[in-house]
Order: sequence, then structure tokens, then C-alpha cells
Amino acid sequence: METCPKCGLPKDLCVCEEIAKETQKIKVYLDKRKFNKYVTIIEGIDLKTIDVNKLVKRLKSTLACGGTVKNNRIELQGDHRERVKKLLVEAGFPEDMIEIT
Repeated sequence: METCPKCGLPKDLCVCEEIAKETQKIKVYLDKRKFNKYVTIIEGIDLKTIDVNKLVKRLKSTLACGGTVKNNRIELQGDHRERVKKLLVEAGFPEDMIEIT
């Protein structure tokens, strides 16, 4: 059975990711690219403690948009600021730690 190197608990009981979600200050904002295309940027998620690829996959499928992880931030095609906040809260991030600008 594998154990978590941080907390020493078995992988299926590990709470490191949930604890990390509670302490992160997330900033969600809109960026305008060429040809008047908008991109929703999500910054502040710690890539070392959170499975970002799983999170991005869930966001992209729920929002029906393209996206990627670049430069320690998540980029989603289109303006999805309000819906992203709701989805991040559902994923376990505290609502008061998510700032939308």
C-alpha cells in the first residue's frame, strides 16, 4: 500500500490536497487576446499539491470550451468567470478565497 510522503497516511486516506485547497488565494480574471478573443485566467492554484490536469479536464468538459495550463495558471477560452467560481467551490475550494476581477 502506498503512503503519502507528506502526511504518512495511505494514498486513499490522504488529506493533503483538501488542506491545500483551503489555504490558496485564487484570482480569476479575463484577458483579451488578438482578434477580440477572450480568455479566462485562473491564477493562484498550487500545481504541486493539486491535481491541476484533472481540474482543467473537468472545467473544460463542464464549460464546453478549450483550455490549457501555462505559466502556473489555467487558461480557458471564452468568458467563464462566474461559472468558474461556482465550479471551483464545488471542487472544494473555499468561496471567500476566490477573487473575480
